[in-house]
Amino acid sequence: MTKSDPIAMNLSAGMASVLVALLLVGLKLWALGTTAALSVAASLADSALDLMMSIAGLMAIIYAARPADEDHAFGHTSVEDLAALAQSVFIAISGAVIGWAAVTRLMQSQPQKLQAEGGGIAVIVLSIAITIALVLWQRRVARTTGSKVVAADSMHYISDLLPNLGAIAALYMSRRFGIGQIDSVVALAAAVMLVFGAFRIGKSAWDALMDRRADPAVLDGIAAIARGWPGVRGFHDLKTRMAGSRVFVNLHIELDGDQSLRDAHAIGAGLRRRIIDTYPQCDVIIHKDVANET
Repeated sequence: MTKSDPIAMNLSAGMASVLVALLLVGLKLWALGTTAALSVAASLADSALDLMMSIAGLMAIIYAARPADEDHAFGHTSVEDLAALAQSVFIAISGAVIGWAAVTRLMQSQPQKLQAEGGGIAVIVLSIAITIALVLWQRRVARTTGSKVVAADSMHYISDLLPNLGAIAALYMSRRFGIGQIDSVVALAAAVMLVFGAFRIGKSAWDALMDRRADPAVLDGIAAIARGWPGVRGFHDLKTRMAGSRVFVNLHIELDGDQSLRDAHAIGAGLRRRIIDTYPQCDVIIHKDVANET
C-alpha cells in the first residue's frame, strides 16, 4: 500500500473497521451471555453502533468516491449525512434502553449478581487491544490520504475506550469486593454518553442536510487567502455548504477589468488551488467580477 494509492488505503481502513467491529460484537455477545453485566451490555451496544458506523463509513468511502454525474452534479457525499442521521437515532434508542435497565436494577432491593467476571474482563481487555491496533492503522491512513471519513471513524473508536474501561472496573469490583451495583452505575453513565453522542452526531448530520455553512474558522481562513491573493482587489458573496465530508465553496472575486481574460483566469485558478491545498475537503467555484473603479 503506497501513498500514491489513497483510494485503496481508504478502502483498507474501512474494511478493517468493519471486520474489527464484527469481531468485537461477537466477543462482547459472549461476554454478556456469560456475565449478565449491564456494563458489558453498554459496551456491546457501543460496538454494535461501531459496526453500523463502520459499514456506513465503508459505503460512504465507496459511494463518495464516485465522480459527479448528470443526476448528482455536486457528487454523492450527502450519503454520509443520511447514514449519520440514521445512526444517531439508533444510538439514542440504545442509550435509553440501557439507561432504563440500569435504573431498574438500581431500584431493586437485591442487586443483580454478576457471573464469570474474569472471562468478561479478558474479553474487554482483548477488545481494547484490538481497538488500539485499528486506531493506529486508521490514523496512518488518515495522515496519508487526508480522508475525513477515516479520521472521524478513528476518533469514534478512541471514544469507545472509556465504556470498555468502565466495564472492566465494574467486573473487577464485583469479583473482588462483591459490589454488583457498580455495574448499573457504569452502565447508566455509558447510556448518558450514548444519548449525548447521538445528539451530537444527529445535529451535525442535520446541519449538513439543511445546508448549514462550514465552520467559521474555515470561512475566515478562505477569506484571509482571498484577501491577500495577488491581483484580487476585493471579494464578496463567500458562501459555503456542507455535504458529508465535503465543503462546497462559492466565492466572487473582484479583478481589474482591463486585464486579459487569460490573466484573469490565471488569478482565479491560482486562488482556487491555494484554497484546496489549504482545505482539501473543499470543492471551490470562483466567479470573477470587474472591480468598481473609484
